[in-house]
Amino acid sequence: MTRPTVLLTNPIGREGIEILDKVANVVIAPDTRHETLLEYVRDADALLVRAYLPPNIFDVARRLRGVVRYAVGLDMIPMEAATAKSIPVANVPGVNAVSVAEYCVSALLLLTRRMHRMNHLLRTDSWEASRAFAEGNTELSGRTIGIVGLGNIGARLAEICHAGFRMRVLGNQRRMDALPAFVTGADIDTLCRESDFIALCCPLAEGTRNLMSAARIGLMKPGAGLINVARGPVVDEMALAAALRDERLCGAVVDVYHEQPLRRDHPFLQLDNMVLTAHVGGLTQQSMRRLSEGSAQEVVRLLRDEKPVNFVNPEVWEQHLVRIRGFAPAV
Repeated sequence: MTRPTVLLTNPIGREGIEILDKVANVVIAPDTRHETLLEYVRDADALLVRAYLPPNIFDVARRLRGVVRYAVGLDMIPMEAATAKSIPVANVPGVNAVSVAEYCVSALLLLTRRMHRMNHLLRTDSWEASRAFAEGNTELSGRTIGIVGLGNIGARLAEICHAGFRMRVLGNQRRMDALPAFVTGADIDTLCRESDFIALCCPLAEGTRNLMSAARIGLMKPGAGLINVARGPVVDEMALAAALRDERLCGAVVDVYHEQPLRRDHPFLQLDNMVLTAHVGGLTQQSMRRLSEGSAQEVVRLLRDEKPVNFVNPEVWEQHLVRIRGFAPAV
């Protein structure tokens, strides 16, 4: 029997490759240009996604038994088109929640203790300059963090801040009745006004696009800090840059951007009260292993005509089974 083909938009961890190799031929796209993905997907039986897909990819991907997002966010996949074509889509939620939550904790400590800047002063200026800078540092205990999005990541961060630092925790999400007991629900404007730090942990959707607009950044406390591990378009980047340039905010730690990679002339790069990272909040050895294994296992389920565990569009399943009747047998 002909082995199915699994197309990877990008390489994945060894653990996932070993799982896939047992049941399929694994093909890694040579690059992620739209024309390349459109060419390679024609012969694919499953697609594992780590890059933005062309909006018309499902017009040419006629053999697909399913698509798996190598993460949680679905903005890289044209979901409406997948559902219209009865193509199942799965993702792998929760595997990097601990990693991203711990990234946010490190961001809070950078905003309050500013060790990166003291290190720079000690190396480039003097002992005295580094110690003098430390006089402006603050504690986390007793202060307020506002968390937007209390999913796996936001809930873990809230737990750490509440139990570990004895912080007051405000939360905002679509379902305000599902907040943890130790989190106080707040509308977004109230959260902006009352929080000493705001952590954005929400998915990108129409309701969160430009959520932190210039007006809402203007509502933030003088000296407050912002952490963005959500998606770049959740924040008005130019308004954030202006607030930091004027030192109305104490600082920001940003891991995601409107355009990625971050362009070299971006105003963020001129601000020394920002810490910038290259979309790495979820990248640890442990999370990458869980993600590689979990996504590969979902691909195998789809190749076996089994429902994925984390089924994003389950309403397509029955029509999907009708659609694939003429395909090669499942593995």
